[in-house]
Amino acid sequence: MKGGRSKQNWNAGRIRALRKHMKLTQVEMAEQLGTRQQTISEWEKGQYEPRGASSKLLSIIAERSSFKYKAGP
Repeated sequence: MKGGRSKQNWNAGRIRALRKHMKLTQVEMAEQLGTRQQTISEWEKGQYEPRGASSKLLSIIAERSSFKYKAGP
């Protein structure tokens, strides 16, 4: 990808872990991303996955907040 960023898979667990890492509520994270709290909830329940600009923005936020995600077994 351009800029050396690798595409990250934003699944429910990873999104929830990023939000908790940043110590944000769903409402606060939604405000940061310019989306609705319901969208964050749906991502965290695995109903939908972020795509396009939302996925890219999550990747940028994760990188800047030194977020390291390790999936459980």
